[in-house]
Amino acid sequence: MKTLSFFRLVISVGLCLAVGAVGSLATAPKIPTWYAALAKPGWTPPDAAFPIVWTTLYVLMAVALWRLWQLHAPSPERRRAVGLWFAQLVLNAIWSPVFFGMEAPGAALAIIGVLWLAIAGTILASARIDRIAAWLLAPYLAWVSYAAALNAAIVVLN
Repeated sequence: MKTLSFFRLVISVGLCLAVGAVGSLATAPKIPTWYAALAKPGWTPPDAAFPIVWTTLYVLMAVALWRLWQLHAPSPERRRAVGLWFAQLVLNAIWSPVFFGMEAPGAALAIIGVLWLAIAGTILASARIDRIAAWLLAPYLAWVSYAAALNAAIVVLN
């Protein structure tokens, strides 16, 4: 059982970090060019903060998934929480290619709004079966709230 648990943890972390890596492929080339030229609010964090924050959040997300997957027997509640978890991950994966790759902050703002709802739904569904998993996602919701405000400010300023 320990081997299965470790395998599930590795899969969870790998999945989240892979999404982050793919997002960075769309993001990194645009930071010194398109993104640097955008008007941004004064409360925009330094560029160096983003990979640190996102790596931390991806690890927390992975541990939340692992807890839901490993520590709870299959049930409709677990299926709902894990399904919402995957929905938010897909939306997360879409945001960077839209914002940076397509240079479309308006479309990205719509995506991040739906992402916020998916994260909130994931937290609520997770809390029904694993409060720790739900709390592990709270910093993610806080950061996405901040990122949504930043995205909205960029839309308004540009």
